[in-house]
Amino acid sequence: GPSALRLAGQLLERTAPLEPRRATFSHLRAVVSGPAAPRNPQPPPASPSAASTTDATAGVSGSAASATEDGATEGRAPENGASESGASESGASENRAPANSVAENGIADDGAADGRLVADEVVATFFPGPRSYTGQDVVEISAHGSPVILAALVTRACRAGARLAEPGEFTLRAYLAGRRDLVQAEAVADLVDAVTPLQARVAFDQLQGTLTSRIAALDARLFELIAVLEASLDFPDEGYHFVDPGEALGRLRAVEKDLARLLGDGRRGRLIREGATVVIAGRTNVGKSSLFNRLAGADRAIVTDVPGTTRDLISEQVNIAGLAVTLVDTAGWRVTADPVEREGVSRGERARAVAGLTVLVLDGSAPLGPADRELLAAVSAPRLVVLNKADLPDRCDLPIHEGVLRVSAHTGDGIEALRAQVAAALGAGTSDVDTVAISNVRHLELLEQVQTHLAGAREALQASVAEEFVLADLQQARVHLDGVVGRRTSEDVLRHIFERFCIGK
Repeated sequence: GPSALRLAGQLLERTAPLEPRRATFSHLRAVVSGPAAPRNPQPPPASPSAASTTDATAGVSGSAASATEDGATEGRAPENGASESGASESGASENRAPANSVAENGIADDGAADGRLVADEVVATFFPGPRSYTGQDVVEISAHGSPVILAALVTRACRAGARLAEPGEFTLRAYLAGRRDLVQAEAVADLVDAVTPLQARVAFDQLQGTLTSRIAALDARLFELIAVLEASLDFPDEGYHFVDPGEALGRLRAVEKDLARLLGDGRRGRLIREGATVVIAGRTNVGKSSLFNRLAGADRAIVTDVPGTTRDLISEQVNIAGLAVTLVDTAGWRVTADPVEREGVSRGERARAVAGLTVLVLDGSAPLGPADRELLAAVSAPRLVVLNKADLPDRCDLPIHEGVLRVSAHTGDGIEALRAQVAAALGAGTSDVDTVAISNVRHLELLEQVQTHLAGAREALQASVAEEFVLADLQQARVHLDGVVGRRTSEDVLRHIFERFCIGK
């Protein structure tokens, strides 16, 4: 598009014209011609529909910057030698510009006789719409990873008339242009946020349309059923019945069965997406912190022979069977007059109350004491009981059975078995990841509403209620299916979804 190419032309000293889908070597200009930047930029319109196709967008991710034809530039503070940013050119009337100037980014505005200074060697790639990511024209500029260079590039784009992108704006544009449905748009954020390979796998499958295709199949079957029921209503006097009530009931039950399977897989998918919290509890000096360090793979908690060493919650995120598990080490349970330690014990009890699983640690080298028995009674399911110190003689009189296992935090014996039991107790020990098509709570809530309306339609059919009432539930079910993929979604819902994205994207 002319705006994206014009914006890129103001930033680059090109050695060759930009051609579609071809990388072009270029230099970054130090001085940019363009409208003067106002000092108090205004935010873009709140409405997602304001992402029109007539302005121009630029974005930087890592060491790459993109300009698309509507004027938003990704922008984020440099991290680890890289910066994420984006800018959109919407015209001078929108009065948008960055707060920083080029000089504030550490690169001079001049320094050569002609007022120009080559700041970096870059590669520019032109992606013409409608086959680009956003469906609009995009120019991507790949620069070196220096945060100074990247910050200057973003600033210069803004001085040329672009603006910083809103969170998720690039993917929002892809959704509005029909390049992504809402499920796929949400999967982009999930893929970026993934911290385990399993999370990334599920997010990528959704990005590829796994859930979309299953929703489409359910919707098509409901549409066919609605069509034949409506046809019967269109010819009431002739007595035509385009579908037998028993056949309609069979079709509906088949849809309900597939939906129930999808919802069942979705509950595990939500666990994969959101992770779980596992609290390690027990009395003092049973090896809780040693077990925590062993599972975390690092010396995060201080380990001493002094009772009450751990006084506050210590947490670490670990990968257990593909799940992002937040391990929490708690203060050892005991009656104490120390107010600090007493507060630590209280915090541990509150952490157990909201945890997905409690690992209760006992000393396997000593007989059960009154405190152990009290904890066994107080810590209810879901829980696992771990008899620690398996490298020492076994003196614990608690029998080994399901949910009870021996480990040694000192030597590592039994740790892999503990990991497997933690995964199983959380609900991730079985079921093939290939069956997980849904992981988002928004999707689950909408599909549960679909399930409710299908049940209502089934009950109406069984009671031989008039087709109008059956159709009302079936049509509402389709409305909620459309809501999953975004065919019928309010602007408030869109804003809520995209505001959780990192800047730009």
